[in-house]
Amino acid sequence: MAGVTEILVALLAVLAVTAAAAVGGPRLGVASPLMLVAVGVAASLLPSLGSIEVEPEWILEGLLPPLLYSSAVSMPAMNFRREFTSISALSVTLVIATSLALGLFFMWAVPGLGFAWGVALGAIVSPTDAVATSIVKRHPVSKRVISMLDGESLINDASALVLLRTAIVGTAATFSLWGAAGTFAYSVIVAVLIGGAIGMLNLKVRARVKEPTVSTVISFMVPFAASLPAELLGASGLVAAVVAGLVAGIRAPREISPQNRLSDTLNWRTMDLVLESIVFLLMGLQLRSVVTHVQDNVGGTGTAALIALAALGLTLAVRTAFVGPLLVGLKRKAARKVQAQERLVRLRDKIDTAVHDEQRSEPYVFKGREFSERQTLQVRQRIARSLADIDYFVRAPLGWREGAVVVWAGMRGAVTVAAVQTLPAQTPHRSLLVLIAFLVALFSLLLQGGTMGLFLRIIAPPEPVDVAALDRAERAEVLDLLRERARAIAPPEVSEDAARETKLEAARTHRLEVLAAQRAALLDARADGRFDADVLESELANLDATEIAIELRGRGRL
Repeated sequence: MAGVTEILVALLAVLAVTAAAAVGGPRLGVASPLMLVAVGVAASLLPSLGSIEVEPEWILEGLLPPLLYSSAVSMPAMNFRREFTSISALSVTLVIATSLALGLFFMWAVPGLGFAWGVALGAIVSPTDAVATSIVKRHPVSKRVISMLDGESLINDASALVLLRTAIVGTAATFSLWGAAGTFAYSVIVAVLIGGAIGMLNLKVRARVKEPTVSTVISFMVPFAASLPAELLGASGLVAAVVAGLVAGIRAPREISPQNRLSDTLNWRTMDLVLESIVFLLMGLQLRSVVTHVQDNVGGTGTAALIALAALGLTLAVRTAFVGPLLVGLKRKAARKVQAQERLVRLRDKIDTAVHDEQRSEPYVFKGREFSERQTLQVRQRIARSLADIDYFVRAPLGWREGAVVVWAGMRGAVTVAAVQTLPAQTPHRSLLVLIAFLVALFSLLLQGGTMGLFLRIIAPPEPVDVAALDRAERAEVLDLLRERARAIAPPEVSEDAARETKLEAARTHRLEVLAAQRAALLDARADGRFDADVLESELANLDATEIAIELRGRGRL
């Protein structure tokens, strides 16, 4: 009975600290993850708690899949597609470059470690953390930067963990770059297939479930249903969970009822808050046992602290050297798209003329190739998407300020802490390596996360863009689109002598038809990339709320 009581008390304490950090952090100007780490460190010093060690699998397989799945569901697919070049570069190429550079440094800093083990520790330290980078979202930052950081933190965990496994295998044999590339390709491809299949199956099942609470329970199963089979097949469970989340985020508005999606949103936000808090509390709680272990086996922590600080500095240096050329490449790519804008506009106008020619009976011909009407409309949609992408890149260019934020916001966190504990027992200087990784994550949160507000104020542009004005202009265009769709749905003809209930039901049915047409228009606009993702999501949420109210009123519950 005492054991159950202790567990309940611990659970209550975690929930209380979570709520206090979520409310008190913004008021004190301190990011809640930092407060939670501090609380965890302070709690670990209590004699009654003793040494706390958590199996890393609980974090890697229990906490991270739902967190990454939730982030993927809420991430605008349109922005992910537009920023895929930068996301893939940051989450794969930068992870490999950082791991190799840190591998050389750790081989030099820790005598007898060797290059393969150094790369293993470098892979552990290299990925940014999805939960840690949430700190930057509390500040006014370019939406492109947020999309890049979100996408990077969703995918780089997988590339880092695959590289970690490959490096550990390489300690017993010759390190093979081609072998690592093959392992990574297999891990990602299998995970994408499994995640995509589970994501589609999730939508098919939940489309037939009418009860919101049951639908939410099923959604809680999805990240594990995707990650566990992938892990059993030697692929990346985290990538599988992310892909399942992206599929759900893209297709859910067309497949799942507004009631179920609203229930999902509220429950997943609560789940995210609790899981994120647990991750950072555990990070602080475990620090004491890690330090004690190093003191007992190595004799001091000063060396580990110096190596960790140097490793963090090297990580930021490599990231800076990588992000600069990346932004130059993205700027040139955007310039090439702008040059093609006039040609795309002419082609779009030519297609519009052909499509609206009601007398046409022959196939459409462009550049000597025949197109059916359906193919022509598909081409027009691609052109519209390309033009919308060009507008997006022109309105939100990436300069040195945005590059500085991308560099400084790349914080380490839960993935680093969990991954380092998976090092096998025969790892040379294992306790020292574990402490180094812990300290890199801790220093990253304190240095980068703790100074994020000051850093952003220092690099703020002299004349900031009026984001609110841009949002208002886009929202006005979206409202015009919604009004246009509403006018296109003719109201039903109801006799004046009809009963009041009949008139109300006809009006209700007409309103639901209008909402369905408006939702389809917004989703088509999202697919084309015509408006800002946040504006579209806001208007979709308004349509959902209106439909829910109408449904409840029809059932007599309002």
